[in-house]
Amino acid sequence: MSDHAAPRVRVMRSYLGRARGLGAARTGAAHWWAQRVGSLALLPLTAWFVFTVMHLAPQGRAAALGYLHTPWNATLLLAFILVTFQHMQLGLQVVIEDYIHGSARTLALLAMRGVIGLGGIACLLAAIRIAI
Repeated sequence: MSDHAAPRVRVMRSYLGRARGLGAARTGAAHWWAQRVGSLALLPLTAWFVFTVMHLAPQGRAAALGYLHTPWNATLLLAFILVTFQHMQLGLQVVIEDYIHGSARTLALLAMRGVIGLGGIACLLAAIRIAI
């Protein structure tokens, strides 16, 4: 045995935080999982979208409209739009929270959510109009 005492590790958490075992905001894990699940959903949806665009580009507008009138393809397009805008919102939220501080953070988050919300609604309405 050694005469040296083991070094003490100082934990920078409050007593309540240690008792509950939770992090600072208690939502980091859910946000992280939502990003990963969105990424996994975007893999096949993006592959479908790229294939669709490459397949329909030389055929013209009428072929694209006919293709998107089918329920399966319209559903996949709506899912692609929803997951893309949700994933974009989560990613930009992390960037804003990491690099913008103070009251500008709140303003930037509100502006980002507003722009993404309006863009998502516009894309969804356009896709629904095409599908109907």
